[in-house]
Amino acid sequence: QVQLVQSGGGLVQAGGSLRLSCAPSGATFHINPMGWFRQAPGKEREFVAAISWNSGDIYYADSLKGRFTISRDNAKNTVYLQMNSLKLEDTAVYYCAVSSRLRVGVRKDEYDYWGQGTQVSVSS
Repeated sequence: QVQLVQSGGGLVQAGGSLRLSCAPSGATFHINPMGWFRQAPGKEREFVAAISWNSGDIYYADSLKGRFTISRDNAKNTVYLQMNSLKLEDTAVYYCAVSSRLRVGVRKDEYDYWGQGTQVSVSS
Protein backbone atom coordinates (compact mmCIF):
# COMPACT_ATOMS: atom_id res chain seq x y z
CA GLN A 1 0.00 0.00 0.00
CA VAL A 2 1.38 3.37 -1.00
CA GLN A 3 1.66 6.00 1.68
CA LEU A 4 3.14 9.46 1.54
CA VAL A 5 4.70 10.26 4.89
CA GLN A 6 4.99 13.95 5.61
CA SER A 7 7.17 15.67 8.19
CA GLY A 8 8.03 19.21 9.15
CA GLY A 9 5.53 21.95 9.70
CA GLY A 10 4.51 23.48 13.00
CA LEU A 11 4.18 26.96 14.43
CA VAL A 12 6.40 29.80 13.26
CA GLN A 13 6.36 33.57 13.55
CA ALA A 14 5.69 35.69 10.51
CA GLY A 15 8.87 36.15 8.53
CA GLY A 16 10.24 32.79 9.61
CA SER A 17 10.96 29.65 7.64
CA LEU A 18 9.91 26.03 7.62
CA ARG A 19 10.75 23.01 5.51
CA LEU A 20 8.32 20.23 4.76
CA SER A 21 9.36 16.77 3.64
CA CYS A 22 7.40 14.00 1.98
CA ALA A 23 8.69 10.48 1.54
CA PRO A 24 6.57 7.82 -0.14
CA SER A 25 6.61 4.38 1.40
CA GLY A 26 5.55 1.21 -0.31
CA ALA A 27 6.66 2.47 -3.70
CA THR A 28 9.18 4.63 -5.45
CA PHE A 29 8.18 7.55 -7.61
CA HIS A 30 11.43 8.44 -9.32
CA ILE A 31 9.70 9.15 -12.63
CA ASN A 32 6.54 10.75 -11.29
CA PRO A 33 5.72 14.40 -10.85
CA MET A 34 5.21 15.40 -7.24
CA GLY A 35 3.46 18.41 -5.84
CA TRP A 36 2.38 20.34 -2.80
CA PHE A 37 -1.07 21.72 -2.11
CA ARG A 38 -2.54 23.49 0.88
CA GLN A 39 -5.93 24.02 2.41
CA ALA A 40 -6.80 26.83 4.76
CA PRO A 41 -9.88 26.64 7.01
CA GLY A 42 -13.04 27.19 5.02
CA LYS A 43 -11.21 27.27 1.69
CA GLU A 44 -10.62 24.93 -1.19
CA ARG A 45 -7.40 22.97 -1.45
CA GLU A 46 -5.08 25.00 -3.66
CA PHE A 47 -1.97 24.36 -5.65
CA VAL A 48 1.36 25.41 -4.15
CA ALA A 49 4.17 23.90 -6.23
CA ALA A 50 5.03 20.92 -8.42
CA ILE A 51 8.17 19.33 -9.80
CA SER A 52 8.93 16.86 -12.56
CA TRP A 53 10.85 13.64 -12.03
CA ASN A 54 14.20 15.16 -13.03
CA SER A 55 13.50 18.60 -11.52
CA GLY A 56 13.56 20.02 -15.03
CA ASP A 57 10.04 21.42 -14.82
CA ILE A 58 8.98 23.31 -11.73
CA TYR A 59 5.81 25.29 -11.21
CA TYR A 60 4.65 27.57 -8.42
CA ALA A 61 1.46 29.34 -7.58
CA ASP A 62 2.02 32.89 -8.73
CA SER A 63 1.48 34.32 -5.26
CA LEU A 64 4.22 32.12 -3.79
CA LYS A 65 7.02 32.63 -6.28
CA GLY A 66 10.19 33.83 -4.64
CA ARG A 67 9.24 32.63 -1.16
CA PHE A 68 8.67 28.90 -1.61
CA THR A 69 11.04 26.40 -3.19
CA ILE A 70 10.19 22.83 -4.16
CA SER A 71 12.93 20.27 -4.64
CA ARG A 72 13.35 16.53 -4.71
CA ASP A 73 16.03 13.98 -3.99
CA ASN A 74 15.28 10.84 -5.93
CA ALA A 75 18.05 8.94 -4.16
CA LYS A 76 16.10 9.49 -0.96
CA ASN A 77 12.71 9.24 -2.66
CA THR A 78 11.79 12.52 -0.98
CA VAL A 79 10.30 15.83 -2.04
CA TYR A 80 10.77 19.04 -0.05
CA LEU A 81 9.04 22.37 0.27
CA GLN A 82 11.18 25.16 1.69
CA MET A 83 9.01 28.05 2.85
CA ASN A 84 10.64 31.39 3.62
CA SER A 85 9.29 34.80 4.66
CA LEU A 86 6.13 33.12 5.91
CA LYS A 87 3.00 35.22 6.20
CA LEU A 88 -0.13 34.85 8.26
CA GLU A 89 -2.04 33.85 5.14
CA ASP A 90 0.27 30.86 4.63
CA THR A 91 -1.42 29.18 7.59
CA ALA A 92 -2.96 25.96 6.26
CA VAL A 93 -2.71 22.21 6.17
CA TYR A 94 -0.12 21.29 3.55
CA TYR A 95 -0.40 18.12 1.50
CA CYS A 96 2.14 16.43 -0.72
CA ALA A 97 0.93 14.44 -3.69
CA VAL A 98 2.20 12.16 -6.43
CA SER A 99 0.88 11.98 -9.95
CA SER A 100 0.77 8.87 -12.09
CA ARG A 101 0.98 11.04 -15.21
CA LEU A 102 4.18 12.00 -16.95
CA ARG A 103 3.35 15.69 -17.29
CA VAL A 104 3.59 17.98 -14.28
CA GLY A 105 0.14 19.14 -13.27
CA VAL A 106 -1.19 21.97 -11.16
CA ARG A 107 -4.70 20.64 -10.55
CA LYS A 108 -5.79 18.42 -7.68
CA ASP A 109 -7.37 15.91 -10.05
CA GLU A 110 -4.01 15.30 -11.71
CA TYR A 111 -2.64 13.71 -8.55
CA ASP A 112 -3.38 10.19 -7.39
CA TYR A 113 -1.70 9.70 -4.04
CA TRP A 114 -1.85 12.11 -1.14
CA GLY A 115 -0.04 12.57 2.14
CA GLN A 116 -1.85 12.87 5.44
CA GLY A 117 -1.33 16.61 5.64
CA THR A 118 0.74 18.65 8.03
CA GLN A 119 -0.29 21.82 9.80
CA VAL A 120 1.64 25.03 9.20
CA SER A 121 0.63 27.88 11.46
CA VAL A 122 2.09 31.37 11.13
CA SER A 123 1.67 33.76 14.04
CA SER A 124 2.13 37.52 14.23
